[in-house]
Amino acid sequence: MTDTPPILSGLSELADDYDAFILDLWGVLHDGVRAYPEAVECMRRLKAGGKTLLVLSNAPRQTVHVARTMERLGLDGDLYHHLMSSGEDTWRHLRDRPNDWYRELGRRMYHLGPERDANMQEGLDVTRVEDIQFAEFLLNTGPVSAKIDLDALEPLLRQAADRELPMVCANPDLVVMRGGERELCAGAVARRYEELDGEVRYHGKPHRGIYDTCFDILGDPDPARVLAVGDTLRTDIAGANAVGIDSVLITGGIHGEELKVHMGETPQPGDLADLYAREAQQPTAAMAAFRW
Repeated sequence: MTDTPPILSGLSELADDYDAFILDLWGVLHDGVRAYPEAVECMRRLKAGGKTLLVLSNAPRQTVHVARTMERLGLDGDLYHHLMSSGEDTWRHLRDRPNDWYRELGRRMYHLGPERDANMQEGLDVTRVEDIQFAEFLLNTGPVSAKIDLDALEPLLRQAADRELPMVCANPDLVVMRGGERELCAGAVARRYEELDGEVRYHGKPHRGIYDTCFDILGDPDPARVLAVGDTLRTDIAGANAVGIDSVLITGGIHGEELKVHMGETPQPGDLADLYAREAQQPTAAMAAFRW
C-alpha cells in the first residue's frame, strides 16, 4: 500500500485532470429510493465542462430497464452520455454465445432471482424451466426477494452443485444499500455456490470484460484521462485498479457503516486506512459523497 489517498471535499478538485468518468450508480448517484441532489448537480457540472459520463452499474438487468429505473429515481437521460450494466453484458453473452464456454452452456435455463428480472430472458434462444432437475445452467440475478437469505437458498444451491450446473452471475455485488437497509445481492449467492464447488461465470465490476466494453463505448480513451467513481472497494475500486485507471471512493455508500458515517459525512482518516488494509485495495482519492 502507498500513502493514504487524500479525502477530497468535491470532485472539482481533480475534474480537470480527466476527460471521461465511469460512474457507479447505486450508492453514488442514488440510494435505491431517490437520486442524491448533490450527485445530480455534479453530473450537470461535469457535462457542462465537456466531460463524457458513462454510468456503469452492476444491476442484473438490461440497460433499457436500468434507464427507466434511473429516470424514476430522478436521474434523467440528459445527465449522462452512456449507460452500461452487468445485466446487459450478461444478456449479450447469452444471446451471442461468443466463446466455447457459452456455446456449451445449453438452452434450458433456471432463473434464480426476483420476477422483476424475468425480462432477462427476452430475445434469447433459451427456455426457462421451473424445476432445476431439467436445467442445463443457472442464471443468477439475486435472491427472489429481500427477505430471502442464503440459508433459505442452500438446498437449491446444493442440488444445482450436485448436478454440476454452471452458473451465470449477472451481478457480482455481495450487498446493496436500499434506503439505508442492506440487501443481499447475486454475488453473495454466487460466492456460496463456488464454496459448494459450483462453477460461476461473472459479469460486471470488478471483472475486466465489462471495462473493455466501456472503453469501446468511450472510443478507446487514454486510461490516464479516465476516472472511475464508486462506493465499493471490492468491485468499483478493485476493477479500476485492475485496468489501470484512477478512482474515487464514495465513503458514505456501502462502507458507511464500517466507517461510522452517513452519506456526506467525512470519515476519520485512520478508519479509512484500516478499511483499505482490510480490503487490500485503495482508490486514488476518497470523498464523503459524489458532489462538485
